[in-house]
Amino acid sequence: MEFTSARDAANDPRILMFGRLLGAANRLEYILGKSLEESVGISHTIFELLLLVGRAGGKGVPVRDVAQSRVLTSGGATRLVRRAEELGLIERETSPEDGRVQLLTLTDKGNDLVLEASALHAANIERYLIDLVEPGEVAPFAEALRVVSLNAAHTLPVMP
Repeated sequence: MEFTSARDAANDPRILMFGRLLGAANRLEYILGKSLEESVGISHTIFELLLLVGRAGGKGVPVRDVAQSRVLTSGGATRLVRRAEELGLIERETSPEDGRVQLLTLTDKGNDLVLEASALHAANIERYLIDLVEPGEVAPFAEALRVVSLNAAHTLPVMP
């Protein structure tokens, strides 16, 4: 579709929809991240890392998976992991199957912190997101977000 003016382009429903999605995500990340920092003393980025490592359970998650899931370069992922290690929240160990792979696991402190932070985070998600959606629309909304997120993840190139 060709636009005849900047105003037409800016008011295109598709462009408005994406802008609203991005704006909401940025604002919610700020609000929820600030709450995590003030209440439990960690950034939202560190919290997301802890969730990723926690999802893997005791088997651990490779550092390269952190880069891909967080859309970071390998250097950015290494810095994030190093910060979490310095805080005593995660540990790194060599994979028994491939000595080149470093696996991340939660420490006891990291596990305790992710539980505390998750309770706060879930309450804030209810307050700032779920409570604003009609009860019958929550599940379809969540499913639509899942589909969009998975599609974006599959479309991403492998992070360097």
